[in-house]
Amino acid sequence: MLARAGASVLVPGMCTLYIACGLLILLYHASSVPSAFGTIFSSAFHLDAGLGGLIGTLIQGFRRAAFSNEAGSGSAAIIHSAARTDEPVREGIVALLEPFIDTIIVCTITGLVIVVTGAHLQAGAEGGIAMTSWAFETVFPWFPPVLTLIAVLFAFSTMISWSYYGEQCWVRLFGVRTILAYKGIFLLFVWFGAIFNANAVIDFGDAMILGMAFPNMIGLYLLSGRIKTELDTYLGKLSAGEFRRYN
Repeated sequence: MLARAGASVLVPGMCTLYIACGLLILLYHASSVPSAFGTIFSSAFHLDAGLGGLIGTLIQGFRRAAFSNEAGSGSAAIIHSAARTDEPVREGIVALLEPFIDTIIVCTITGLVIVVTGAHLQAGAEGGIAMTSWAFETVFPWFPPVLTLIAVLFAFSTMISWSYYGEQCWVRLFGVRTILAYKGIFLLFVWFGAIFNANAVIDFGDAMILGMAFPNMIGLYLLSGRIKTELDTYLGKLSAGEFRRYN
């Protein structure tokens, strides 16, 4: 409960600050935004490295998107099932906002900021947070320390969320009395993640998310009929005005 409460405060605040700064930079470089979109799309689908290069780019994009919003892995259902609501379908619709905000809004703003500021053209520019920090610093010189704090808090909130996901699954399988064993294992993996090579940790995370996605997709297929029935029932009630309206 405390973990969910902490994450519910940290994540919206960090996300709002990041988006606000990103939008201000895009407004500052408003004339370059259209060409930035062109650069992003042309770079994403170029064939300079052949078809294999294009496929590799797409695969990397899917990997990072899945890692970013966990869409299709089934983990979001664990946290949303703890919500207090009489309408599960409504909570499912709310859950659809997560990948939209995370990937479509936040990642698009990041990509545009990097392109309009020319960060991607800097000699010796490194990918990831270093390039993002340089891009934001061109307009907000004070932003790198803030971005560092945001990144740390994002990592911390991710650890909280993933710990909760695993905890609920562990309790389901082994019972609440063994929960301390799970917490010990989780802390051990946190330590391993801190000392191992970052690329190895990311690859391991990608593999685990992919491992969750396959059984989840099978479950979604098997439950698709029931989901459609529930959705049709909910939309029917909504159209009939059966839900209480809040002023």
